Amino acid sequence: IPVNLSEVSEFRLLGFSEVFHLHPLLCVVLFSLYIFTLMANTVIALIINGDDTLHTPMYFFLMQLSCLDICYLSVIVPNILENLMVGTIGISRTGCAMQMFFFLFFGVAESFLLAAMSFDRYVAICYPLHYTMIMNSSVCKSLAAGTYMCGTAVGLLHTITTFSLPFCGLIINHFFCEIQHLLELFCDNTSPVEIQVIVVAVFAIVGPFLMIIYSYIHIISTILKISSAEGQEKAFSTCSSHILVVTLFYGTASSMYLRSKSTYSASVDKLLSLSHTVVTPLLNPIIYSLRNDEVKGALRKRWRKINLVC
Repeated sequence: IPVNLSEVSEFRLLGFSEVFHLHPLLCVVLFSLYIFTLMANTVIALIINGDDTLHTPMYFFLMQLSCLDICYLSVIVPNILENLMVGTIGISRTGCAMQMFFFLFFGVAESFLLAAMSFDRYVAICYPLHYTMIMNSSVCKSLAAGTYMCGTAVGLLHTITTFSLPFCGLIINHFFCEIQHLLELFCDNTSPVEIQVIVVAVFAIVGPFLMIIYSYIHIISTILKISSAEGQEKAFSTCSSHILVVTLFYGTASSMYLRSKSTYSASVDKLLSLSHTVVTPLLNPIIYSLRNDEVKGALRKRWRKINLVC
């Protein structure tokens, strides 16, 4: 008979207990990726902040993306590393609630930020003569603030709802306090909360994605009207990095939150979560630095200055 544990002070995170023999290797690999990702995103943010030629709306949003990726990663990875080093770990009820809130906050904020970035490209390509007037500093800051407000709203909604209900279990078969795994520990009927999760996922994942699709329909339509192939290539090159990042982010996010229960597997779920929380923030700065001439130019300029000083 399930015992009401609503006053429990600690949960147990199983992490990757099913592959215990691989923990040392996974720990080394994940720690290396974590450090590299932190450094790469920090470099991107510092380069944009320190180079006047990159003080444009597109790079303002890219700097926000790098900062979000740093925070998003740091909410989860330290927990995973601890789990890999010592096995099953405990996390306090308050710590679990905070981890859930910040994971949702940064994840939802990034989702809406990608939509804001697509709007920026839409204005730049479809209305180039009015770009500086439309995408002024006030508009950019308002869009950024809006993404954080959406993240805060979703984070608070799920966290308050989840931790106001009684739990009948302590063991979370995951490497962090993810809402779908906490639902498995509820004593009561979870259907209302499951519906809430789906509705919010549609708002936070499908909504911004549809905004991006709408923007790119108009962007592609405008690009196809450009007479020269060189002009088309130049216009499309400004969007290619964003398209790759969008595909990576929404592909992993939708597979986590919008898939059928009949296809659920704990191992697959952990793998998808790991790719979304670790691989996506790792690849974002690589995609933008390798595919963007202005970022590469700013990096080379900064490197030459460092060499001159040394």
